[in-house]
Amino acid sequence: MDTVNIKELNERIERESAFVDILSMEMGKVIVGQKHLVDNLLIGLLANGHILLEGLPGLAKTLAINTLAKSINAKFNRIQFTPDLLPADLIGTMIYSQKSEDFQIKKGPVFANFILADEINRSPAKVQSALLEAMQERQVTIGDHTYKLPEPFLVMATQNPIEQEGTYPLPEAQVDRFMLKVVVTYPKKEEEKLIVRMNNSGLFPSPKPVLSPEDIVKARSVVRDVYMDEKIERYIVDIVYATRTPDEYGLKSLKDLISFGGSPRASISLAMASKAYAFIKRRGYVIPEDVRAVCYEVLRHRIGLTYEAEAENITTENIISDILNAVEVP
Repeated sequence: MDTVNIKELNERIERESAFVDILSMEMGKVIVGQKHLVDNLLIGLLANGHILLEGLPGLAKTLAINTLAKSINAKFNRIQFTPDLLPADLIGTMIYSQKSEDFQIKKGPVFANFILADEINRSPAKVQSALLEAMQERQVTIGDHTYKLPEPFLVMATQNPIEQEGTYPLPEAQVDRFMLKVVVTYPKKEEEKLIVRMNNSGLFPSPKPVLSPEDIVKARSVVRDVYMDEKIERYIVDIVYATRTPDEYGLKSLKDLISFGGSPRASISLAMASKAYAFIKRRGYVIPEDVRAVCYEVLRHRIGLTYEAEAENITTENIISDILNAVEVP
């Protein structure tokens, strides 16, 4: 194992992560509060993962990703998922051109840097799987041709926790494709007052591009260089293992509440998100607090609850809290 010069690495990360503050400031001009949401958008962006957002209507979910796209000068498309949407409406299709007497490819809205899949649970499985394939493979096949999607490519899907009539819930196996699941809550009173004031005055600040998509691609490779000690790796694996075999960690009571735990993808996502969080905090190494900070977002949608848990009103958040309290911190 090469010895890592933490001091040098720390200074380098501090230099390379200077843009995080500028980007947060630019987004803060438009979005009042919602720091948690903005931080998680940055984590997803830097760790090259997609984000599932759950929150009531009107909580600035669309505004947030639109602002992020403008600040990075990237192409942004919003796709409203409806029950009659077809995969071709998303990825594109082949159109016969009479002029050239040949089929031509018409690319769909998925060809952008940022995709907002609004109310993803409103459309049938065929469309959901077309989007999830694009997310996983970073490419789209139309006819005989395969097209690479632009870099960076970030999908932010929203789902509404209310109104379950006429929705197609995402299958558990597909929810796993999202690195983070973020629950968006109401703003604080002071923040809401500001929001009302901004809307009343009609003065909407618009974000200026402060970065380019290339900067993000470059920053991602720096995020990978953030140092993670073997103790932290073990801590991450212990947390994910505790979701599968809770009794090994003295959590016998959870055994009947969990139907399935996190997959190896959960461990990978937890490690990458912790590195991105350390980067946002402008540090060159990961500490246990970083892991705990992103743990809920990474594991929230990866733990299956049994009927007993649902009957007792136990949520995945309760289970994650119990695990974090039980697993030994390095």
